[in-house]
Amino acid sequence: MNIAQIELYIIQMPLKSPFLTHLGTVENREGIIVKVTDNDGLTGFGEGVAFSTPWYTEETVKTSLHMLTDILIPLLQRHPIKRPEEAAQLFQSVRRNHMAKSSLETALWDLFAKQESSSLAAILGGTRSQIASGVVVATDTTANALQQIEQFLQEGYQRIKVKINPKQDYTFLAEIRKSYPELPIMADANSAYTLRDMDRLKALDELNLLMIEQPLAHDDIIEHAVLQKEISTPICLDESIVTFEDARKAIELGSCRVINIKVGRVGGLCEAKQIHDFCLANNVPVWCGGMIEFGISRAHNIALASLPGFSIPGDISSSSRFWEEDIILPEVQVENGFIKVPDEPGIGFGINEKRLNQTCVSKRIFQFR
Repeated sequence: MNIAQIELYIIQMPLKSPFLTHLGTVENREGIIVKVTDNDGLTGFGEGVAFSTPWYTEETVKTSLHMLTDILIPLLQRHPIKRPEEAAQLFQSVRRNHMAKSSLETALWDLFAKQESSSLAAILGGTRSQIASGVVVATDTTANALQQIEQFLQEGYQRIKVKINPKQDYTFLAEIRKSYPELPIMADANSAYTLRDMDRLKALDELNLLMIEQPLAHDDIIEHAVLQKEISTPICLDESIVTFEDARKAIELGSCRVINIKVGRVGGLCEAKQIHDFCLANNVPVWCGGMIEFGISRAHNIALASLPGFSIPGDISSSSRFWEEDIILPEVQVENGFIKVPDEPGIGFGINEKRLNQTCVSKRIFQFR
């Protein structure tokens, strides 16, 4: 791919409003932007979606920066590649650290698509010209939730995800369902329950939810299989699925009926597409999860969600959902419940260089021979 240079931007930006889960509250988002330049001056961009602290996974911005600086970029310097798939294979020598791998691998995919004068969606095998958009409600009161939902519906979002935990579940969701009896609603538990909460989770069946996401432990597929046999609401696995093998085993065990694919969580687009292809072949619907990300990761998600197996609206919202000003041009917009899939080369979005530099707190440059 004739890589000439890789730049890492560590950026930080405040959210327009706090994002609440039982695991913690996010008010400021830190992230890593990866820029890969080839010898002809073409550039590809990726985004590291780890958080500042390890509340979602064990990775953080600092650990990702270490992996990129000391391990992954030096691997690329020593082993030139022709296609992004080769980078994914090269990175297999490093255990886990999926978000660090993904930040670099997705930048290579963007660059490769531009070198091929093709959109990233087309390179991946996307079949949609637009994707349906969903959104997350993350608050601690019913009044705030109902207010957010009404606003989101006015903006055209087609599916609502509500964060829950044992202190805020049935009554909270029942009030929402009472106000919106036909609305597609899913609940996201972020591993807040155990099998001792079986009756609480069974009670949610009567609310006609699309699914309940990751109700049990973040690394479990065994007990989820037990739970899925006892409840009619489809279980969706998120944190438990970090590799293709996790997805294969979960489906074979009956641990879930839906899978959420996050590019950063699984280590990049190669692994994400492999999971998608297996789920499609086994009639397991998938959807694209979000990570409170900036526009570059959002753009990669749009390309991925254009694949045929993504039949459920994902957590891909407008840039304005979280940011006063994003780092891409144009910003992502939801129109009548859909987001257009770009057909321009690469991710199909430019970089707002002014905003990128305004939010950058440090930068590192790596030269290739």
